[in-house]
Amino acid sequence: MTARDPADDGVDPPVERRDMGGVAAGGSATLAARRTAGCAAGRHGAGTVRQAVMRIQVLYFAVFRERIGREDESIEVPVGADVAAALAVLGAQHEVVRAMRGRFRVALNQTMVDDTHALADGDELALIPPVAGGVDEVVAAGAPARHVALLDAPLSLDRCVAAVSGPGMGGIVTFSGAVRRTSRGVVVERLEYEAYGPMATGEMARLCAEIERELPGVRLAVEHRVGALAVGELAVVIAAAAPHRAEAFTACRAMIDRLKERVPIWKKEISPDGAEWVGLGP
Repeated sequence: MTARDPADDGVDPPVERRDMGGVAAGGSATLAARRTAGCAAGRHGAGTVRQAVMRIQVLYFAVFRERIGREDESIEVPVGADVAAALAVLGAQHEVVRAMRGRFRVALNQTMVDDTHALADGDELALIPPVAGGVDEVVAAGAPARHVALLDAPLSLDRCVAAVSGPGMGGIVTFSGAVRRTSRGVVVERLEYEAYGPMATGEMARLCAEIERELPGVRLAVEHRVGALAVGELAVVIAAAAPHRAEAFTACRAMIDRLKERVPIWKKEISPDGAEWVGLGP
């Protein structure tokens, strides 16, 4: 019998069907292997689907700004992270954050928070080193504007007095803080003040409202400088008015004491021997 060309009868020989089946099976096996390998690669490196993250904007002031060498940066933390997680990321990147852990506070969107506070995407996180311890804001509908100012120009005690004066005020007490020549036995050439502007003005306004609630009838106004100040220049001025002098004295003293404790304004002393952030050291 004469052998025919397999192609002539339109039917592939069994061996060819097995070969094709082998190729198909091999192709499926290869694809499956690739998928498996891709999953493995995804678990261990390139090609992985990234964990959902949030982007946090971090602000640096005073000693942080100087030692890190920038005013801000953006970091990523996992969704659901808290302030402590963000600080851990920053500590891994910056030695000064690790070294000062426990010596600084954290402000989230201009409000002081603790380490357990939850973060959200787009939050603003500010590292607040120990403080050196403009805008007008309306305190209530129909009430006069409260005078609270952060300025890089000379201050005016007259503006503060005018802001608190009134026919019901029987006593006005003022405080003016100036740059002195010596500090802790060191000769001072100048001071440099730095502030977290929006939070500083907001906190000063909150302090005014807080003290005014504690001492009904009292009215407070305050201005604070930022930038470089020579010896003799005014760094802060406060006016407190009240129907009676005792409350005015108490309010003025409370304002300067709480301002130095709570408002994010930092003071750097410049002397012939170097520079030092007050409350922190060189």
